Amino acid sequence: MRGPEVRVISTVRDAARARGFAARLTAALGVPEVERARFLTALTERLRRCLGPAGGHGAELTLTLGESGPDTAGWIQAAVRPLPPDPDAQTSPWRLAVSCPGPVPRSLDLPEDRTDAASAEAVLAADEGTAAVLRRLDEVEELLRLHREELHQTNQGVLALHAELDAAALLQRNLLDAERAARGEAEKARRLLTFLADASAVVTASLDHEDILRRVSELLVPHYAAEVDVWLFDEAGAARGGARSAAAVRAARTGRPQHAGHHPGGLPGTGDLPPSALFPDRSLLCIPLTVRRTLGVLTLTAPDGAFDADTGVMLVELARRVAIALEHALRYEQHRDTAETLQRAQLTDLPAAAGLRLAARYLPATRGLNIGGDWYDAFVQPDGSLLAVIGDVTGHGLPAAVLMGQLRTALRAYAVGGAGPAEILTRLHRMLRHQQPHLYATAMIARFRPGEPRAVWSSAGHPPAVVRAPGGAVRVLDGRPGVMLGVPVPFTYREHTAAVEAGSTLVLYTDGLVERRTRGIDAGIELLGRALAALDESALDDLDLCAESLVGPLVPASERDDDVCLLLCRTTPSAVPPPLVRGRDGVPRPAGPLSPRAFGGRSAPR
Repeated sequence: MRGPEVRVISTVRDAARARGFAARLTAALGVPEVERARFLTALTERLRRCLGPAGGHGAELTLTLGESGPDTAGWIQAAVRPLPPDPDAQTSPWRLAVSCPGPVPRSLDLPEDRTDAASAEAVLAADEGTAAVLRRLDEVEELLRLHREELHQTNQGVLALHAELDAAALLQRNLLDAERAARGEAEKARRLLTFLADASAVVTASLDHEDILRRVSELLVPHYAAEVDVWLFDEAGAARGGARSAAAVRAARTGRPQHAGHHPGGLPGTGDLPPSALFPDRSLLCIPLTVRRTLGVLTLTAPDGAFDADTGVMLVELARRVAIALEHALRYEQHRDTAETLQRAQLTDLPAAAGLRLAARYLPATRGLNIGGDWYDAFVQPDGSLLAVIGDVTGHGLPAAVLMGQLRTALRAYAVGGAGPAEILTRLHRMLRHQQPHLYATAMIARFRPGEPRAVWSSAGHPPAVVRAPGGAVRVLDGRPGVMLGVPVPFTYREHTAAVEAGSTLVLYTDGLVERRTRGIDAGIELLGRALAALDESALDDLDLCAESLVGPLVPASERDDDVCLLLCRTTPSAVPPPLVRGRDGVPRPAGPLSPRAFGGRSAPR
């Protein structure tokens, strides 16, 4: 179709076919769906008017294709003129045009119209619903247009307002930047103060100077220092270790922190030096560890090239607190070593006696000053009998050690006159009640007479002794013990007799060997009995090794809340003299006295 398409519309079927032809034509030319619907609906409404009672008897429809140029978009125009024409009417035909998205093709192959009479009315009626939808769409578009105009006016007002707010926004942005910077500084200060508080709690929680130095390194690396080095001095002020940087030497001499690097550090209260010859590519911060005297120098390597001022102030303060913790730890270690020396000086060299071999172990508590009230003793009475003693003073520290020394001295004094275990404990109880009314102690005394296959014992509230018979059977001396020494009631202790034939081993101990927080003392005594029964008979020939075999399974190697005392008494045929061992000085001695193993690897006092 290149020329106009003219159709005479005289019936509804003619109108439906014309409408269908126009629909196929607009679809073939790619007219958009909404525009096509508007065009077809308007055409259908115009044709129905021409066919209606008031419109006449028909119409002439002319469909014309056109284009502005050979490569431009085309258009379709529909013209409707009522039939028969009114010669007196001056009106022009009804016209409606719709644009095509592309140029009009040279030829169009449109499908044949097969609309029958039955469906023609339905086709035209369908456009009435479409017309209602299109009218509603027109209303919505009009409303949208009005909103767009209103929005445009609003946007103009907003643009004017934006012009007024630009200056305020710039000012606000500057204020926000300043606030953000202040918040950053405050957060950094809070983080540094929190770290300082946490680190101070960590370093002051230990009384071991090596542990403190290890914790300092763990705290600072890698966030605040790439490397940490501590240069400690001894009591006389002499430096330990090898070569140190010039900044560390200057810090030690002046007592003032020193910074060494290619650029000045600018740290408050800190001197600036050139790069260290030992570490030319690093920035160093050397802080003296000073309390009443300079203990050493803490040298830190910058983690990212330089130290900032706030971090430098925090590190100087942390070094001051580390110095205080180190001084406390060093003084504590000095007092602890002194106390341990005094404690071990109270322990007795075990005597050698015919028919009896002795071995002992003493392990101080790993907490506190390592000085307590646990003690053992063994000595020969004037009548030739041997007293084996084990005791435990309540409490810990110097008061307990002093009372332990008093009890030990008084016990030996009472034993000189030949008093038995029960009489000795009764006198000790009476003495303690009058002289130390607020201190208490437990004790157990066993007496061995040469040639007698039994031992006489008495206990003042002490854990029961354990006996291993020659065949390996283990029993607990469960005779009823007396009250603790010093309890404010009068009491007379009783003696008990236990069979200890040759080859038997009597085990005396304090509660630190068998009592733990996680288990009761009864379970610990049962465990001691099993360990004693499990020993091989030949192993009992070496009582030192036997003592270690008993202590190992029962006492934790890491931490001990209480002192541990263990005294082994093994009976042998009296005709057999005690074996001799050669000491460190090469002089043979009886095997009875304590070996270095009795002190956890340290030499026994001589």
